[in-house]
Amino acid sequence: MRLLTILLSVFFISTNIMAQNLYNFSITDIDGNEIMLSNFKGKPILLVNTASRCGYTKQYTNLSNLHREYLDKDLIIIGTPSNSFFQELSREEDVKEFCLVNYQTKFIITEIVDVRGAKAHPIYDWISNTYGKTPKWNFYKFLFDGNGNLVESWSSMTKPDSSKITNKIDKLI
Repeated sequence: MRLLTILLSVFFISTNIMAQNLYNFSITDIDGNEIMLSNFKGKPILLVNTASRCGYTKQYTNLSNLHREYLDKDLIIIGTPSNSFFQELSREEDVKEFCLVNYQTKFIITEIVDVRGAKAHPIYDWISNTYGKTPKWNFYKFLFDGNGNLVESWSSMTKPDSSKITNKIDKLI
């Protein structure tokens, strides 16, 4: 009987994790403010793990272009600086300055988070557990629909404003 109780508990816990969507999470922005993703219900979200010292860092320009293009169309872009691949600055203040000075970023930039492994931010842990996807490198992109479900993901090689991504965004808006 005890084994059955344990198995049922594990089932209900894992079912609860699987039933979540992106809007069940929060994340802290680069200025230390908590962002409740539930505030963006009904809007698609492009989540991108970023790094300041990477060969793909110039994709900040593409993200800024995408942000300007979709500013009035309810697309939410969230950049999550990460040192999971050892290419991020060590302080949020430095990341913020780097992004503003070099790329004039106006989309949401979060605190520095882990995107894989035992210390992964709960959002990335959920993506891994629910969808079996983890960033393989910096500038991995995850697009969520207005219900908070993953639509598609793209590798670092796909630029954020490529037609592969914008076509998917256009279908969601």
